Amino acid sequence: MPDVRADGHRVLADLHALRAIGAYKTGVHKPTFSEPHKLSLEWLVQKLREADLSATIDGIGNVFGTTTKAGPKLLAGSHLESQNHAGWLDGPLGVVYALEAARVLNADASVNGAVEVAAWCDEEGHFGHFLGSRSYVGQVTEADIDAARDRTSGRTMRDALADMGLAGRPRITAEPGRHVGYLEAHIEQGDTLESGRLAIGVVTSIVGIWQYQINFAGEQNHAGTTRMAVRKDAGLALAKFCVAIDERFPAACGPRTVWTTGRITLDPGAPSIIPGGAEMLFQIRDDDPSVIARLEQLLRTMADEASAKGPCTVSVTKLRTGAPAMMNAGFQDAIEAASKAVAGGRSIRMPSGAGHDAQMLATVMPAGMLFVPSIGGISHHWTENTADADIVTGAEVFVEACRRILGG
Repeated sequence: MPDVRADGHRVLADLHALRAIGAYKTGVHKPTFSEPHKLSLEWLVQKLREADLSATIDGIGNVFGTTTKAGPKLLAGSHLESQNHAGWLDGPLGVVYALEAARVLNADASVNGAVEVAAWCDEEGHFGHFLGSRSYVGQVTEADIDAARDRTSGRTMRDALADMGLAGRPRITAEPGRHVGYLEAHIEQGDTLESGRLAIGVVTSIVGIWQYQINFAGEQNHAGTTRMAVRKDAGLALAKFCVAIDERFPAACGPRTVWTTGRITLDPGAPSIIPGGAEMLFQIRDDDPSVIARLEQLLRTMADEASAKGPCTVSVTKLRTGAPAMMNAGFQDAIEAASKAVAGGRSIRMPSGAGHDAQMLATVMPAGMLFVPSIGGISHHWTENTADADIVTGAEVFVEACRRILGG
């Protein structure tokens, strides 16, 4: 057993302090660059300084806590903004665990090295995809920031950064060789751990996310006077296509593939007009690119077949390609060993079906992830929750995993 462990009461107090900023029902409403998000970043800066870390907010809103302690350094963190009207743990849990690891391990003279802390901006995608962590690994240009708009309000990212007092501030990028790797903790956002009465998920991989826009072109006409036999109803064509996907994808997918039609739009969308156009946003997630390639080809074949059959034409446009990320094997071993040391070994190795900043960090350094249970598997909703005992156990395992990674 380790001599110095995470302080569970301190971890819970920190999480509840963040929960009170931008509180919404039992969750939070803390969109990127909102006032509650700004206050959360300022709260973290103060906590980092209290933990004897130098604290900086960079030009894209990332927060870093760094140390001059000698030895290897492990980067750890997550994000502080939320989805709209969402949960209190998605993001902050990982930031507070990282802060706690720095407090416990950096002050321990027996630990060779230290934990540094990061809170990545906009993991939840209000302005783009993983803009903070992607900026850190060199994947965001100034033109990307110029083009970024808040998906809800339309506010430009440049205006938001200016309102935050960050205009003109440099963006910090990864310093080659500074960190032995990156570790992130998160709520599971599913029910695997809860249903299995397990305490810890050792993440093996993070899925890639591929997104498509599928358009249906028909003929707009009067809903009362156009005979059914001659209609070219784009909305009906879309509905049939959705059903066809669910009928044909299972034979071609992998064991953990998921797919979702997240938005449907009819044009013109009036009750007395046959839709002349329809659009669906469609997403596929898997950690095997070959599976995605197979499903994408099937999707395009289905579109060609539907167009040939008529009466509407179907086209598929790929909007987003998300490469999956494999988590470092040594980090997985460290998390599992930490679970055995402080949590009775109640862990399981599992992939992540959601995207996380760790997949961006994995492009420049070894990365690992640890999950704690989600009550009812709920997330991205204000009822999201995790039992206090599971939060504390997760913190203890996280700190011990950091200790083991720094120990080589």
